[in-house]
Amino acid sequence: QVQLVESGGGLVQPGGSLRLSCEASGILFSIHTMAWYRQAPEKGRELVTSITYGGSPNYADSVKGRFTISRDNAKNTVYLQMNSLKPEDTAVYYCNARRVQLGIVLDYWGQGTQVTVSS
Repeated sequence: QVQLVESGGGLVQPGGSLRLSCEASGILFSIHTMAWYRQAPEKGRELVTSITYGGSPNYADSVKGRFTISRDNAKNTVYLQMNSLKPEDTAVYYCNARRVQLGIVLDYWGQGTQVTVSS
């Protein structure tokens, strides 16, 4: 059974920092591309950042220079360090694990963790 369990969300003031974690089980973590998505109220889910199994990151323009994704394959965990948070970063953040097998995209999702940036 595949499980992705996020943690680390919460309420933070503008300019503050949070670190999200996502621990995976039931998958061969090291061969998956890991990503963080977010969904704000009344908006679609958007890709925030991803990191390949080789450790190469990509970021949405809106978070470049503020957010950092990293992974620890020994702990089956991906992290999202969020600095200089803005009210527009408020959303539910979802962890995603993806691999392509025989041309089929396999996606796994966590349950989400709420991040609220407000004074």
